[in-house]
Amino acid sequence: MPNPSTREVGQRIATLRRARRMTQAQLARAAFVSLPTVKAIERGARSPSDDTLDSLAAALSVDPSRIVTGSTRTDSRVHAAIPAISAAIAAYDIPADAPPRPLHELDEETTVLVQWRLDAQYARIAEHAPQLLTDALTTLHHTTGTDQLRAAHLLAVVTRSADAVAFKFGARDLSARLVELMRWAADQTEDRIAQATAAYVRTETFFAARAHAQGLAALEQAIDASPSPRGRSATAARGALHMRAAVIAGRAGDADAAALHLADARRLGDMLPEDAYDGTQFGPDSARAHEVSVAVSLGREHLQKALAVAEEWTPPTDMPAERQSGFWIELARAQVWAGRPDDAFESLKVARHIAPQHTREHPWAREATATVRRLKRADAESLTSFADWIGAI
Repeated sequence: MPNPSTREVGQRIATLRRARRMTQAQLARAAFVSLPTVKAIERGARSPSDDTLDSLAAALSVDPSRIVTGSTRTDSRVHAAIPAISAAIAAYDIPADAPPRPLHELDEETTVLVQWRLDAQYARIAEHAPQLLTDALTTLHHTTGTDQLRAAHLLAVVTRSADAVAFKFGARDLSARLVELMRWAADQTEDRIAQATAAYVRTETFFAARAHAQGLAALEQAIDASPSPRGRSATAARGALHMRAAVIAGRAGDADAAALHLADARRLGDMLPEDAYDGTQFGPDSARAHEVSVAVSLGREHLQKALAVAEEWTPPTDMPAERQSGFWIELARAQVWAGRPDDAFESLKVARHIAPQHTREHPWAREATATVRRLKRADAESLTSFADWIGAI
C-alpha cells in the first residue's frame, strides 16, 4: 500500500492535469519525463524527486508547493544554494587545477539553463548553476583562440542565469558580483552584442541602489557603444537597451526621456519578429509590454496609460513566462492605484499561473496582494490563501 503522502501527491498531480485537460502522455511530454513515471506517481506507487517535481509543476504551471504540501519551498531551496554559487565565483580569475569540459557539453547545458530562466524556474537554476559556473570558468582558463571566445560567451550566459536567481531572491551583494563577472566575461568575448547584454543586466544594480539617474546615464552610454541596428542581432540588442532605458527613466521620474526611449524601442521592435533573442528577447510584443512597465514606473498619474494598453493588448502565450508574469504584476499595481482590487487580484492570479516562482518573489506582487486584502476587508478563502502563499500576511 502506498503511504498517504505519496498517494496525495499523485492525486493532486492527476487533478491538476485533468483541470488542464491534459492526458498523462501529454503531461509526460511537457515535463520531459517518461510516461511510466507519470503513471506511477499518479497512482501513488512512487514519490517524485525534486527535479521531477519541478518538471511536473512547470508543465502544469503551478508552484511545486501546491503539489507537495509541506515540501521544501522554492525559496528555501534557492537560499540553500546561494553559498555554493558564491563559492563558485570567488576565485573566478584564478585557473582551477581541473580538466576543461568539452564546449559542446557546456553549450547544451547552458541552453537548458537559459530556458529555465525564461520559464522562471529559479530553484532548478540555483541547484545547477554552481557546477556549471565552475565548469565554464575552468574551460575559459584552459582554452585559447576561438574556443576561449566561445567559453567566455558561455560563461556570460551562465552568469546571467545565476544572477536572475540572486537578484530576485534578494541576494543583492551576490547579484552585484555576478553582474561584474558577466561584464568581465562579455569583455573577453570581443562581441559588442554580448557587451550590450551585460549592460542591460547591469541595470539591476542601479535598480537595487535606487540610483535611477545614474542607471539611465549608464544605459545611454551603452546604447551609444552598441553596434548599429543593421541586422537582427544588433537591432535586438539596441532595442532591448532602449526598453530598459525607458523603464529606468520612468523610475527616475524623467517622463520625456522615458517617452523617447520607448519610441525608439517600438521603432526597432517593429523591424523584428518577436522571437529575436540575443540574451534578451525583443520584438514588437516586448516593446508593447514595456509600455505598461514605463507607465507604472512613472507613478500613479500615468496609470491610465497602463490600463489603456491592457484593455486592447495582453502578452501572447509564447512570450517568456517571466516577462508575461511581469506584465500582469505591473498591471495589478496600476489596478490597485485605480481602486480596482478585484481586477488586481485577477491579474495576480494570472501572473501566478504563468510563473509562480517569479510572482511569489516579486515585491510589487506581494505589496499589491497586501493592499487588495486590506481593501477587500473580507476573509475570502481564495484571497487569504493567495496572500499566505505570497507572504503578504
